[in-house]
Amino acid sequence: MSTSFHLRSLGLALVLAGAAGCSSPKTAIYEHENFDDSGTFSRDYPVSDVAACEAARRALLSQGYIITSSDPKLVVGNKSFQQTGETHLQISFNVVCADDGKGTNHSTMFANALQDRYALKKVNNSASLGVGVLGSVSMPIGSTDDSMVKVASETVSAPKFYERYFALVDVFLPQEVKKAEHIAEKPKADLGVPEPKVAPAAEKVEAPKAEPAASEPVAPPVEPAPIAPHEEPAAAPATTNPELPAPTEAIPPLPTPAQ
Repeated sequence: MSTSFHLRSLGLALVLAGAAGCSSPKTAIYEHENFDDSGTFSRDYPVSDVAACEAARRALLSQGYIITSSDPKLVVGNKSFQQTGETHLQISFNVVCADDGKGTNHSTMFANALQDRYALKKVNNSASLGVGVLGSVSMPIGSTDDSMVKVASETVSAPKFYERYFALVDVFLPQEVKKAEHIAEKPKADLGVPEPKVAPAAEKVEAPKAEPAASEPVAPPVEPAPIAPHEEPAAAPATTNPELPAPTEAIPPLPTPAQ
């Protein structure tokens, strides 16, 4: 009897200890927030707050973000990513530019990105159909629809993500500011911005040079023959026919007979 009583007491003690362990409060996530200035979400720029937000807006536009705000000191952009056929990711980028009190041409930019995850879920819809002839009889009609439902939302905290963005903002600062502050000009191709194409210069086509002709003897100019004074043409000699007898002397006439 005593042995069974002790075993029951021991089991009850273990159950109570387990229940007490399960009911102990867990450490909340916000307890890890130290609120230290790590510089991950902010950068200082040697321009006014309006000029800084304009560079931030151009940086987001160059990466395909859709700008949804028109405030000169606030920029909000969204970009969607289709990971698979049933999952969807959307990044909301928020930028706030504020004057830091160091001068009219000095401001601080604060940026943070929020990523929302969506998944394809089936939603059941039910309705009832009443038939008046049969009384208060109702027939349930059910249907299912596919819709994207938000399943998670998280702030992007990767330092490299913001380092790449702030480096891209440097590219869109005014040229005179970058020269005055000695900001190194980074190639846009390394930051995902295509370089403008320059039309190739037309090549000069030189006319072919005429080669000097080989030395050849040059004939002297032909002088016209002198024109002789007018002369009568000489009489052509008489032609003789060898088959005819040569002409003889004239024969004197015969004497006439006396009467």
